[in-house]
Amino acid sequence: TSGMFNLALGAGHGDRTAGKRIPVELDPNNTSEWWLNDRICDHVEKILSEYDGINILRLDDSDDGYENVPLLTRVTQANQMPADFYLSIHHNAAGKIFNGGGIVIYRDPKDNSKETVSWQGEIYEELIAYTGLRGNRSNPMAEANLYEVTKPNMPAILCELGFMDSTKDSQIILTDWYPFV
Repeated sequence: TSGMFNLALGAGHGDRTAGKRIPVELDPNNTSEWWLNDRICDHVEKILSEYDGINILRLDDSDDGYENVPLLTRVTQANQMPADFYLSIHHNAAGKIFNGGGIVIYRDPKDNSKETVSWQGEIYEELIAYTGLRGNRSNPMAEANLYEVTKPNMPAILCELGFMDSTKDSQIILTDWYPFV
């Protein structure tokens, strides 16, 4: 749409995706990653709805997360829109309970454009300022060959917003105020 900023926004993984949950040892509810991701996407939508000129395409099953929308479908929809920016929301896991963690923001290693690098840095700094989840990651603004950052035809960022199996991060990402509500 002319004059519009088109955002492709997705909550990574469906609610029933195997293994994508906070371990029951840290969360008796065994909260799914989709639920964590979806509430952040809902919050982003709510904030951006206050501005004129922004069109949001949700790439996931935002109703209940029952369907795990394939990455090919998500990227194809964003490319067909066409979106101006692709934002994928996730929460990380190390595969074991540990006390480290933090936020990691990924971009395509081949995309060194000023726009993408700026999105990556600004999103990271804002998230750190708000959540304090700096963590002990050696490379919080990372580059990786992840489908959702290499296949979109626009600047694309994938956010890992804390570790679900971290004793530190899980206590923050489960709070009522996270994400910013």
